[in-house]
Amino acid sequence: MIRGLYTGASGMKTQQEQMNNIANNLSNLNTTSYKRDTTVFKAFPEMLLRRMNDDEIYKYPMGSVDQGNIIGKLGTGVETNEVYTQFEQGGIQHTEDHFDFALEGRGFFTIETPRGIAYTRNGTFMIDKNNYLVTKEGDYVLGEKGRIQVQTNNFEVNEDGAIMVNADLYQPGERVVENRENNWNGAMVIDRFRIADFRELRGLRKQGNSLYSATKLSGSERTARVRPKVLQGMLETSNVNPVTEMTRMIEVNRMYEASSKTIQAHDRALEQLINSVARV
Repeated sequence: MIRGLYTGASGMKTQQEQMNNIANNLSNLNTTSYKRDTTVFKAFPEMLLRRMNDDEIYKYPMGSVDQGNIIGKLGTGVETNEVYTQFEQGGIQHTEDHFDFALEGRGFFTIETPRGIAYTRNGTFMIDKNNYLVTKEGDYVLGEKGRIQVQTNNFEVNEDGAIMVNADLYQPGERVVENRENNWNGAMVIDRFRIADFRELRGLRKQGNSLYSATKLSGSERTARVRPKVLQGMLETSNVNPVTEMTRMIEVNRMYEASSKTIQAHDRALEQLINSVARV
């Protein structure tokens, strides 16, 4: 009977954790390139129950064998096994902003942060005072040659991620140049986005600000076997489906309530047992 209280409590705890993940998914519905989290549960070991005092114990010289009828298995609770991120492709939204980029396919932009190398699918970039391509937080976007230095109105990116500039107007280290008309017949490729892939995407760890870090489970960064398309002037939207999340929220509420009623039932039964023993 006491065991039932712990079993019900473990169910309430795991449903509360799942509700937190659902709420986080819904709050990031409009976050660029956000990937939804899913909670996975694992049951505690089950106990096998047999009938007692059935006079079905066969004794042998070296021991005995219990032949009592099996009643069934008793669950002992549940726990959160892991919370993993689902990396399904989000929708593509046109922004027409020259510094917005979306990835269509598997892969990540590589970012240089003060904490080390990180990865993102959020292609909302800008240029800093030294004309380096950076994220909103000021972290450097990396190409295959290192940090990417470009100029306003003087670069284009093709679907392979190659960064092209007008060779006649481009000068490395030059300050931002506005309102120049470019002739792309003389385009020059200066770098290509460093697109990263991993053996097991499920092992990537979220850092916040749409950044991910590699772990032992994900494996180290590797070159994407099939490079995703890099779409300039577009952004990837969140892959959260609000209808699905609201349905899951209703289910979690019902399971939480069921676990709560289980505890209440055990509490009442325990109260009756104690009162009966006291009267005896």
